[in-house]
Amino acid sequence: MPRWLVGKGEGWVTSEYAMLPRATHTRSDRESVKGKLGGRTQEISRLVGRSLRGIVDMKALGENTIVIDCDVLQADGGTRTAAITGAYVALADAISWAKSNSHIAEKSNPLTQSVAAVSVGIIDGIPTLDLCYEEDVAAQTDMNIVCTGDGNFIEVQGTAEGKPFDRNLLDQLLNLGAKGCADLTKLQIQSLSK
Repeated sequence: MPRWLVGKGEGWVTSEYAMLPRATHTRSDRESVKGKLGGRTQEISRLVGRSLRGIVDMKALGENTIVIDCDVLQADGGTRTAAITGAYVALADAISWAKSNSHIAEKSNPLTQSVAAVSVGIIDGIPTLDLCYEEDVAAQTDMNIVCTGDGNFIEVQGTAEGKPFDRNLLDQLLNLGAKGCADLTKLQIQSLSK
């Protein structure tokens, strides 16, 4: 439990993101061996944590801390969005376990929504969903979209890599990302119902 929350009757949800050494085509060293987390790793860990906290009622969670580990086994672009989407499933499962083991009151409902995330981009002028590594590198615009299960946005990160994009393309990317998140939400529901 973080010190600033002790005795306040609220919980906390956070995450740790890591890329395993063989997750990419070229083996990389474990950051733990280097003794320091890289900026990208810290940024993604924070993004995943923020995304999860956006759909959790901390009072309903009680004085419990949940840490979600997001280890990338195989990377092909979109690892941060995949981490968020998978982290929600792990969080829902952890809360279910905590309720059935009396760590969280059975009638309590800490999850206010689901959350999913997807990457979108503009490839050769065409809005594209769920970019792989090659598409991500070639994209004129790259964006990560995090949505709740009911379609509201938690976070949008977007950058023009080449030329700037106009409002029309932004709206197309947001709509495409929201649809992608909705499709992922259906898959999350299926996964959690098993």
